[in-house]
Amino acid sequence: MMLVVEWGIAAVLVGGGLFALIGSYGLLRLPQAMQRLHAPTKATTIGVGAALLASSLGDLPGGGAFSAQEWLVAAFLLLTAPISALFLAKTLILRGEAGDTLPDTRTGRPWATLEQSPPEPSPEPPIPDHPVK
Repeated sequence: MMLVVEWGIAAVLVGGGLFALIGSYGLLRLPQAMQRLHAPTKATTIGVGAALLASSLGDLPGGGAFSAQEWLVAAFLLLTAPISALFLAKTLILRGEAGDTLPDTRTGRPWATLEQSPPEPSPEPPIPDHPVK
């Protein structure tokens, strides 16, 4: 049983390492800034997640339990990586460095930028003549 767990841990680590390697390669080789942003965000999230999973699995053979710290790190990573990628992509769009190949928004409006005026606020509901009880 111990050998099976160790082989499983090794497989998860190798798989995570391959994802991280592919993400690094994409960061170096992809031609546009938006593409370079996409590759490492997805691949390294999976790579680090696999390393954390392997670390958690390493505690099981000795009778240990899953570590809450490892799962909190994984949750933090899965929540913050897409948000930081979104902010970096928005910065590229605002600075005009995203290229001419931005996809259509499918809303009839262009991508949001600082030069555009904000949408008109919706009308406020009327104030009643009597106080609400």
